[in-house]
Amino acid sequence: MSARTICLLALALAGAGMPAVSLASPKVADVLIQHATIVDVEAALTRPGQSVALRGEDIVAVGDDASMASRWTAARRIDAGNRYLVPGLWDMHVHFGGGPALIEENKALLPLYIAHGITTVRDASGDLPQQVLQWRGQIASGALAGPRLLTSGAKIEGIKPVWKGTLEVGSEADVDAAIAQLRRDRVDFVKITDSTLKPELFLYAASAARKAGLKASGHIPMALTVEQAVDAGLASIEHLDYAFKAGSREQAGIAADFGAGRIDRAQANQRLDASFDRDTAMAAYRDFARRGVFVTPTLNGGRILDFLDQDDHRHDPYLAYIGPGLRATYAWRVDRAAKATPAQVQARHRQYHQVAAVLPMLQQAGVTIIAGTDAGFLNAFNYPGIGLHQELRLFVREGLTPPQALAAATRAGPAWFGQMDRYGSVEAGKAADLVLLDANPLQDISATESINTVVLRGKVHDRTALDAMLQQVRSKVKAWDAAQGDARVD
Repeated sequence: MSARTICLLALALAGAGMPAVSLASPKVADVLIQHATIVDVEAALTRPGQSVALRGEDIVAVGDDASMASRWTAARRIDAGNRYLVPGLWDMHVHFGGGPALIEENKALLPLYIAHGITTVRDASGDLPQQVLQWRGQIASGALAGPRLLTSGAKIEGIKPVWKGTLEVGSEADVDAAIAQLRRDRVDFVKITDSTLKPELFLYAASAARKAGLKASGHIPMALTVEQAVDAGLASIEHLDYAFKAGSREQAGIAADFGAGRIDRAQANQRLDASFDRDTAMAAYRDFARRGVFVTPTLNGGRILDFLDQDDHRHDPYLAYIGPGLRATYAWRVDRAAKATPAQVQARHRQYHQVAAVLPMLQQAGVTIIAGTDAGFLNAFNYPGIGLHQELRLFVREGLTPPQALAAATRAGPAWFGQMDRYGSVEAGKAADLVLLDANPLQDISATESINTVVLRGKVHDRTALDAMLQQVRSKVKAWDAAQGDARVD
């Protein structure tokens, strides 16, 4: 049939009132997800009856089922059954560590993230920085199964800090050398903590990181105000209590007194609690928003420790996925919490609620809130994988809407890293990192746990495959327990 005949046939059909027929060959995708309800997280709405074409690690087309069926074919078709398709979840605060003896136990955590729909994690530094850098490369090349891994490498700290695996600095020259090392390691951002780091070097490190083109994140020394840290270049504040500190009317005086040794940390915290003022806080938070400073609350870790008197977590089923060496690292914080007096326990409860009340204030002020768990070694019962879903439920419990909580886990991470062109929505040209849910997370945030399928870098993991991942981790942990004579009940 000639091209002229085809053209005349199409015109004749159109003239007869019949729909035009596309005679072009359909495009070929690797995977075609059909009959999906796409969740537009930014607009907080759903689009039913959609199909998504994937090729390699990319989303190559998105459209209504009918038009996509006529234009695309694929080697693998997935009937989403009207389930809800969201961008892959991000956990923006995790840790790997516990020493070289626990490398394999830490590696076994990677599948837990995938099985819980988490396609990207931000490692906020532990004591295995070189190992994590190696995993990052292996995951990127496909040699190791795991979520996309972004890492700070070794954190910057003072001399002889509490935290291991750090770049210890005691001078500006040391900070410069540390930044140079991190650039050689091609880290994704810089983490700065305050165990023994001098306040002036904290400020210098944040400034040096910014000048080197790296975002800085971290803890803020008590001897500094939050504003000083932000002025120096801190781009994300980790843990909600530091944002709470910014709401104190007396923050500058408290910082000065602590820095001069006139008060200890407990006294400083008491004064911060007593001097918190909503107007002061909102002014500070609006300034965060104006400067593009994000906040990672990590509520779940604090909740667990603050309420250990009500739930000791010793019989959590999820412990079956955590190796014996990692479980042993929990003892440090658990033992410390157990020594609290009844009055101190009640004070912990009050402090948790007082700090958590800041969350909706940040949202109201326009601050971008990042979902991150603090999960990993040391942080007792704060589990990799399921911990992110617990964090999101806490966000809603403390005052965010489900769409706001979902955005914190899908869009805030890409926004902080400047990667919104690649992540954070289900659109053509974006990464093929997707999660198919049985229920609508815009209505009930616990729906993020109803995972049917995870697509990671274009590779499809259905529920059977996800369950197999979990079982493999359980089997490894069971073998490690047996080797240590620690028989756990399944």
